[in-house]
Amino acid sequence: MSDDFHDAACHCGTVRFRVRLADGFNTARRCDCSFCRMRGAVAVTARLDDLHFIAGQENLTLYQFNTGTAKHWFCKTCGIYTHHQRRSDPSQYGINVACIAGASPFDFAEVVVTDGINHPSDGPSGIAGILRFQRP
Repeated sequence: MSDDFHDAACHCGTVRFRVRLADGFNTARRCDCSFCRMRGAVAVTARLDDLHFIAGQENLTLYQFNTGTAKHWFCKTCGIYTHHQRRSDPSQYGINVACIAGASPFDFAEVVVTDGINHPSDGPSGIAGILRFQRP
């Protein structure tokens, strides 16, 4: 595990935080669920206790959908996704690589894609079975 904290911020700099990654950038991945696919971000893993806000936490807005377990945070000013609390492991955050100073999602030759369409929490039918029966 890395003991190094990384500086991170949204695009406009209103939301600023420091984060220690669970295994450096080795956890870089994308998800293919409907939301992550549209968001397009590469995320790396951090434990809940390893994210510390320097400024702007009050400027974050929360988005939840489907089961409401995952929590996705965005800067209210610039709209950038900064991090989310994972549905697959609520003791972890996924941190937007693009928010980390000196890092870019284009730094990775390959990024693992996790199967968010058939999420393990959804049982054998996957998320498609749940969405089929939901009404707005």
